[in-house]
Amino acid sequence: MSLRPRGTRAARSPAPTMKAKCTTPSTSSSKNRASGRPRRGWSCSRGSRRPQGVASRRSGGPRAPRARPHSASWPACPAAPLAAAEAPSSPSTTAALQPRRSSRPLLGNFVLSARPSLRLYDLELDPTAREEEEKQSLLVKELQSLAVAQRDHMLRGMPLSLAEKRSLREKSRTPRGKWRGQQGSGGVCSCCGRLRYACVLALHSLGLALLSGLQALTPWRYALKRIGGQFGSSVLSYFLFLKTLLAFNALLQLLLVAFIVGPQVAFPPALPGPAPICTGLELLTGAGCFTHTVMFYGHYSNATLNQPCGSPLDGSQCTPRAGGLPYNMPLAYLYTVGAGFFITCITLVYSMAHSFGESYRVGSTSGIHAITVFCSWDYKVTQKRASRLQQDNIRTRLKELLAEWQLRQSPRSVCGRLRQAAALGLAWLLCLGTALGCAVAIHVFSEFLIQSPEAAGQEAALLVLPLVVGLLNLGAPYLCRVLAALEPHDSPVLEVYVAICRNLILKLAILGTLCYHWLGRRVAVLQDQCWEDFVGQELYRFLVMDFVLMLLDTLFGELVWRIISEKKLKRRRKPEFDIARNVLELIYGQTLTWLGVLFSPLLPAVQIIKLLLVFYVKKTSLLANCQAPRRPWLASHMSTIFLTLLCFPAFLGAAIFLCYAVWQVKPSSTCGPFRTLDSMYEAGRVWVRYLEAAGPRVSWLPWVHRYLVENTFFVFLVSALLLAVIYLNIQVVRGQRRVICLLKEQISNS
Repeated sequence: MSLRPRGTRAARSPAPTMKAKCTTPSTSSSKNRASGRPRRGWSCSRGSRRPQGVASRRSGGPRAPRARPHSASWPACPAAPLAAAEAPSSPSTTAALQPRRSSRPLLGNFVLSARPSLRLYDLELDPTAREEEEKQSLLVKELQSLAVAQRDHMLRGMPLSLAEKRSLREKSRTPRGKWRGQQGSGGVCSCCGRLRYACVLALHSLGLALLSGLQALTPWRYALKRIGGQFGSSVLSYFLFLKTLLAFNALLQLLLVAFIVGPQVAFPPALPGPAPICTGLELLTGAGCFTHTVMFYGHYSNATLNQPCGSPLDGSQCTPRAGGLPYNMPLAYLYTVGAGFFITCITLVYSMAHSFGESYRVGSTSGIHAITVFCSWDYKVTQKRASRLQQDNIRTRLKELLAEWQLRQSPRSVCGRLRQAAALGLAWLLCLGTALGCAVAIHVFSEFLIQSPEAAGQEAALLVLPLVVGLLNLGAPYLCRVLAALEPHDSPVLEVYVAICRNLILKLAILGTLCYHWLGRRVAVLQDQCWEDFVGQELYRFLVMDFVLMLLDTLFGELVWRIISEKKLKRRRKPEFDIARNVLELIYGQTLTWLGVLFSPLLPAVQIIKLLLVFYVKKTSLLANCQAPRRPWLASHMSTIFLTLLCFPAFLGAAIFLCYAVWQVKPSSTCGPFRTLDSMYEAGRVWVRYLEAAGPRVSWLPWVHRYLVENTFFVFLVSALLLAVIYLNIQVVRGQRRVICLLKEQISNS
């Protein structure tokens, strides 16, 4: 900082005469003036209140005016030429200015905010800081000229800190600045602009509130994060699989309601007799007043729906009246179920391929521990609860990675492997014998029920077979679990996979026996009755009984055991969540749903309600009664394994069951949309013959049906394409891994 004496004059080029403003009164004494020292007072200067004697920063050119704080505290002096303001001091000048200085108030009379400060001096600033300010102002102007999306994209790519990016965003998005600019250029800002801006902000806030509300309604919004953080990815995979099943059932139920249930509700058929009275037991059995509803197959008409039916010509088939839009109910029933299974198959295959690509990621696992430690934290998390969940997730992830690394570092000896193989062989023999015994027991018991018609007439007796099957499904997995505890498994992943295979064999044996019971024995016994309704009600009873036994198992198997362990045995250990058994229960229930779609179009809705209740019950029991696995393990492939089991044993078996029912089994002659046909598939042939007689305008539809629906080559072609998609996806991932390994070898060699 340099001060220019009053008697000196900075070398500068001549400047035009301009008005000046005065500043604070002089505070120098007469002694200083007499001795010729520079006065520390204030006098009039060009365009700014400059302390007298302050030298210019640059020697050439006039200085631009500069805003000073407290400018309102100083009175303005009359206009004077620039030469007079900067002339050297002389006695005459001093004498002329003496009355004016004597009339000025003292400095002590001013308030503290009006006193001169060092900030008012023209300090020598750093030129780099001024350049940075100019660059920032230019950047703000450039950002204001861009669209909102381009502005955000540009800010994300800048190598700046979050505070600097936030400051730039605020400066470039200030609406008040835009309004002031409009006022400066075009006058007063329009009220419509402010109103429109307020409406846009209100709609945006309303949309965000609705979106957050919809996300909060989903049962897996916060609970999945909490489960993954406390119990790891192995337990989380069960709830993610449940979420996938919900999506499959919702998609299938949407098609059935749109093309089967909805039209039949719009054109209800006449009931054969008075409606039975509901007693409440129908919620468990599905019989009674539920029989003559859209819940089951026998309620649906075999006519073309347009208006209520007239009098039947032969007493067997409903004849629609003339007029209205025709809707062939048998054809819609058959092709809607087929289209629903085809869409489910496509969705299931796509989910398998996507899950395979997610779980079997390309690349190696070297350095995954360092990546998890240093790169897993999300710095956008600001809430305390979310940060705690993220800490739990990272800690559980590290436990799983370290457990997997320890398993690789501790191989078993040869003698240990022989003992393990012997124990596994013995356990497998016992489990296979258990599954075979359960199948034989179910077959014998079902034959006993067929041969005792007096018990079948009672409504409560209909629950006996579902109860027996449910108890076998509940007890046999516990026996397999006891056998698994005696086996020396090195890896908990292998233990879970073995338990899944054993439970799967048990479920397949039970379901195979039941399918033979329904389509083999019951069809022959109930040929003069509506056997489709009986099969649909039987599947409904199995689904409901499975849910009831699941609740009992959760209550006594987890809650009571936890209370006994803590109160009586004085242990702090809680039971672990049995992933294999619970997952196989979900697959078993979903298989029952797919088996019953043809005989009960609303059975997927029952499955959706069941899955929602299962989610909340299992989540509550898990958080209250279970503990995290003692041996943490990384479940990177569990979702792919679950979807594979759902596709090939479950969905493929249900598809074979329904295809056999459609092509080979004769429908009932007293109920349903196929009552006058020899097979359900014949409804398509009848429709084709009708189209052929209609004229040449629709002749292409019989060709499509003949060569794309009836021809088995097309079905095999579609199946081959689906399998090829899965195979190509696997080969692409393997090829990418091989290329990455080769590139790593080249890098290491170079």
